[in-house]
Amino acid sequence: MKIRSFCLAASLALAAALPAHAQDKVLNLYSARHYQTDEALYANFTKATGIRINRVDADDAGILARLKSEGAASPADVILLVDAARLWRAETDGLFQPVRSAVLEQRIPAHLRGADAGQGSQWFGLSTRGRVIVYNKASVNKDDADTYEELGDPKNKGKVCTRSGSHPYNLSLFGAVMQHLGEAATEAWLKGVVANMARAPKGGDTDQIKAVASGECQIAITNTYYLARMMRSSNPDDRAVVEKVGVVFPNQQTWGTHVNIAGAAVARHSPNRDAARQFLEYLASDSAQAYFADGNNEWPAVASVKTANPALAALGSFKAETIPVSVTGSNQVKVQQILDRVGYK
Repeated sequence: MKIRSFCLAASLALAAALPAHAQDKVLNLYSARHYQTDEALYANFTKATGIRINRVDADDAGILARLKSEGAASPADVILLVDAARLWRAETDGLFQPVRSAVLEQRIPAHLRGADAGQGSQWFGLSTRGRVIVYNKASVNKDDADTYEELGDPKNKGKVCTRSGSHPYNLSLFGAVMQHLGEAATEAWLKGVVANMARAPKGGDTDQIKAVASGECQIAITNTYYLARMMRSSNPDDRAVVEKVGVVFPNQQTWGTHVNIAGAAVARHSPNRDAARQFLEYLASDSAQAYFADGNNEWPAVASVKTANPALAALGSFKAETIPVSVTGSNQVKVQQILDRVGYK
């Protein structure tokens, strides 16, 4: 017992004598990204830095609830979320801390970062996905569905299907539309979308694509990575669906297609801040950005990174809107009120 006590005391003394960087070899990651390809992404970071990653997986809402309940005792260092509105909400709730990094400021465009009040941005977009329109090639003229506004045009009555209007992906899109059109015009538009629905909102984005292919509806909105996933699938049923639908990047003649992000932030009470900043800088590297593109069919946030993803190549280039993504989050409260008024479930 005395020998064990002596060894323990000696170990503690040795640990205390070690420089801080030798002890801080861990990073606590709360992630809403649940993609198998990210495993290699994290493993490569550990291999390059010696920093071990402890990961907690949950959806965005679960992660934010956990951060709030843990408060100052939270062990979280880095937070990964998959929607701009959720990042904005966490920022306004005081769950993040600003990060000053020349690497991140050089590589991540300003409109894909959180606001900077002089101390650095509170979050950084790491990958992007377009919110596009898919249509049934046998029954819809592409020109009748090449803008978001046309989703609410009477010519498309009985043709539209979507997932819940209150889903964060739609709240982000509608928040962006409000920024472009104004509140009154956005309410009139959303009222038109509701009037044009072929059925009540239900399911996820993949369900909307399948509904268009089956004829249940004829026009829908989806994030690009859901469509790209089906394009790359070896399942004959998925391939058959893809053959029946066309895709259009909306508003190419005006403000451009709405783009949402997956992004990361350093937790407000991070116990390993240097490692957290280092991890964010790693996620902006060429190799990590390629993982986002090739693994989950997302476009890199760093414009200079080229992707070999065949589905993204097939979708082609497009004009993306450039309003700050934080704006889509700040508009979401008014958007939700509009959805309630027009009966968009």
